[in-house]
Amino acid sequence: MSKLVAVNSVEEFHKVVNEGELVVVDFYAKWCGPCRLMMPKVEKFSKEFDTVKFIKVDVDENETIASSVGISAMPTFKFYKGGNIIDEVVGVNPGQLKTKIIEYMD
Repeated sequence: MSKLVAVNSVEEFHKVVNEGELVVVDFYAKWCGPCRLMMPKVEKFSKEFDTVKFIKVDVDENETIASSVGISAMPTFKFYKGGNIIDEVVGVNPGQLKTKIIEYMD
């Protein structure tokens, strides 16, 4: 069963997103109200879709990662496959997030 894992370094981030399988990255901030609204949904999806990797990146603690992928609003969810960004969802939209997870699963 998948779970939502925090990534705390650039090296760890690149290792996970380059593994080849679908990875959903939740870029969030602790002070962000919309991020707190989405967190229970993201945790639920991480258990529901156990073949997908879910990681979360605190943009304040990991500014280098956030700026390198162009994060300007939170929450932003980036979809990676084989190390490449294939899509994103910005804001509180659990329906769209779930639809895209299903779309990109193998």
